[in-house]
Amino acid sequence: MLLLRCLPLLLLLPLSSRPQKFPTRDEELFQMQIRDKAFFHDSAVIPDGAEISSYLFRDTPKRYFFVVEEDNTPLAVTVTPCDAPLEWKLSVQELPEEASGEGSGEPEPLEQQKQQITNEEGTELFSYKGNDVEYFVSSSSPSGLYQLDLLSTEKDTHFKVYATTTPESDQPYPELPYDPRIDVTSLGRTTVTLAWKPSPTASLLKQPIQYCIVINKEHNFKSLCAVEAKLSSDDAFMMAPKPGLDFSPFDFAHFGFPSDNNSGKERSFLKSPSKFGRQTSSKPRVDLHKVCIGNKNIFTVSDLKPDTQYYFDMFAVNTNTNMSTAYIGTFARTKEEAKQKTVELKDGKVTDVFIKRKGAKFLRFAPVSSHQKVTFSVHSCLDAVQIQVRRDGKLLLSQNVEGVRQFQLRGKAKAKYLIRLKGSKKGASMLKILATTRPNKQSFPSLPEDTRIKAFDKLRTCSSVTVAWLGTQERNKFCIYKREVDDNYNEEQKKREQNQCLGPDARKKSEKVLCKYFHSQNIQKAVTTETIRGLQPGKSYLLDVYVIGHGGHSVKYQSKLVKTRKFC
Repeated sequence: MLLLRCLPLLLLLPLSSRPQKFPTRDEELFQMQIRDKAFFHDSAVIPDGAEISSYLFRDTPKRYFFVVEEDNTPLAVTVTPCDAPLEWKLSVQELPEEASGEGSGEPEPLEQQKQQITNEEGTELFSYKGNDVEYFVSSSSPSGLYQLDLLSTEKDTHFKVYATTTPESDQPYPELPYDPRIDVTSLGRTTVTLAWKPSPTASLLKQPIQYCIVINKEHNFKSLCAVEAKLSSDDAFMMAPKPGLDFSPFDFAHFGFPSDNNSGKERSFLKSPSKFGRQTSSKPRVDLHKVCIGNKNIFTVSDLKPDTQYYFDMFAVNTNTNMSTAYIGTFARTKEEAKQKTVELKDGKVTDVFIKRKGAKFLRFAPVSSHQKVTFSVHSCLDAVQIQVRRDGKLLLSQNVEGVRQFQLRGKAKAKYLIRLKGSKKGASMLKILATTRPNKQSFPSLPEDTRIKAFDKLRTCSSVTVAWLGTQERNKFCIYKREVDDNYNEEQKKREQNQCLGPDARKKSEKVLCKYFHSQNIQKAVTTETIRGLQPGKSYLLDVYVIGHGGHSVKYQSKLVKTRKFC
């Protein structure tokens, strides 16, 4: 049973031989305590099984408390950053004694009880820094006083927190399908048709799910909370409260706070949000659109601009709980007008290219100065693409590209290069391309011919695996990540996740094993090994190695599926 408490309330209420009751999962009692608004004021309460929204001022930490009274209690805590990365930490300490003498009836001195709580740091259970929706899950948590600390170092921001002691039965967030990607099935000059697989929460559990699509020109979003924060950034609803006031929908007049203009009226966040919002200058409305389409799993976005790259995000929303889960976002460039058949490449600048299935894209590179050589670097994110390069109409290059390839061609004064990129027959293609006349301008790291990760079967144990991979003569940074997967995880699922353009910043911090620099002047000896420890017996893991170049761009090696021994 998760009992929810607030430290200030715990310290300030009069002490007696009978402890103060706090909100519990007992719905009748919980609703009664909600109606007692004084109970919640500035209390940092996390209810069991309910999502709360709150606000952080930059560089001003916020702390929440809750109590788990029984050992071996399941626990799940989810933190959703909205419009800025967060630093958060979950820790636990032993419950403080509420009375110094059981039979004496004498309450413990206030300062002594305060020190019992505030003088102990507690044991850190989990920490995270970033803007991903991150969670802590434990099937058996100890009893104790749990403390959640949050901090935003970039700017004032909103966030959401959800905690429950019944994670198996609650399931408030919609479940994603086995393939959570959004497919671009049709691409026009002003339209893009999207399709996705339905959430099992709707198809199997028959819960009411609606899908909301978000379209913008800047980037993908990781949560619907981030979308709503962006949409409402210049609305009074999202204005920050004044420092010192709790960001809470409850009535402030009950606690003696007079309203700014009407002393006889209640001061309520929901009724008069603009009264205590910060004075902010009016910002232009962001070019961001959200549309909810019910339970359909195919939708055509219209009224788009030709030859424009758009980012598409899909969120499954449980209409019972109003809580959402994000699909893997995608991006696409609408077809260009008939008169615009090519995309201009700038010298030394990486360009993102999207090609629909069996489609083609034309690019043009016209160096502004004379040059002896020109280098084309291509990073294919998914399946192989074909590249053809013509100089003033003459074919110089025709190759299929997988992963990262670099082509160096002889230059010619005032030459113009036409690049034709042809997509895969299997599906849509994404790639990055760079053209430059400066030989030292290399944004992509060098790669060996073989980018496989080798696992040594004889060195497997119940808690570790040993792997090796090849490097190059160029000194690069290598980072290795691990993720536990189900035993039925197969090559088809692994292939769906082989987007080489997604770097380590898209991974969870908890999945990181290590990073190191490595190279060898002798290419025959450019091999490195690592033993990954701390694994569970008989479990399957997906291993990924990223190589990060000097320009900051990263390339992923081929993923490796490994399994620890069950018995040792």
